[in-house]
Amino acid sequence: MSFPVKAVLLDLDGTLLDTVLDLHAAACGMQRDLGRPEIPVEDIRAYVGRGIPNLVKRVLAGALEAADDPAPPPADALASFKRHYAEVNGRAAKPFPGVMEGLAALKAQGLPLGVITNKAAAFTGPLLERTGLAPYFDVVVAGDQLPKPKPDPMPVVWACGRLGVSPADTLLIGDSVHDFKAGRAAGCRVFLVPYGYNEGQDVRGLDCDAIVATILDAANLITPAQ
Repeated sequence: MSFPVKAVLLDLDGTLLDTVLDLHAAACGMQRDLGRPEIPVEDIRAYVGRGIPNLVKRVLAGALEAADDPAPPPADALASFKRHYAEVNGRAAKPFPGVMEGLAALKAQGLPLGVITNKAAAFTGPLLERTGLAPYFDVVVAGDQLPKPKPDPMPVVWACGRLGVSPADTLLIGDSVHDFKAGRAAGCRVFLVPYGYNEGQDVRGLDCDAIVATILDAANLITPAQ
């Protein structure tokens, strides 16, 4: 089965790039600044996905549920994390297998591409540049760029507008329930990769259009719509 689309939007952390080691380094730096013990890298892998303020809250509380508290994280902790992350952002991050080949295949089909991330703009641009991904994308929407981030559909709809395509003709590729909800609410087709960061949950239980092992596999499942 082939899916005709006019554009492809992709999540960043956990879909295109494995950024856990950089985020872990920043979290451990914050913990040291606060006189707290460092945390295991696998905890960070479970905590990623809802932006840095929520990541900080989860690290401090040692619990996923901390992100459900609407109160902001302590200002000193957030400032410490951002300072450390600015130093290490992109240092250990690397594309997942099949990402570079998949992006090349999508571009070869003439499809406009975009990134939709909950990462703040101050870190998103430098990360795309340092990992060599920036040239592939026609639009980038960071988590603090619009009033509402994923799982709200606003950034997806906004990106489609920038690319001049309807959400109904657009594919969103992500790794989490937040990507799934944002894409579905916007009216996009949604593919999910099973290797990313979904707060410890398996995306195979979500009613998406396809589970794809790699971005290259996703590229092979679609055709440019006329």
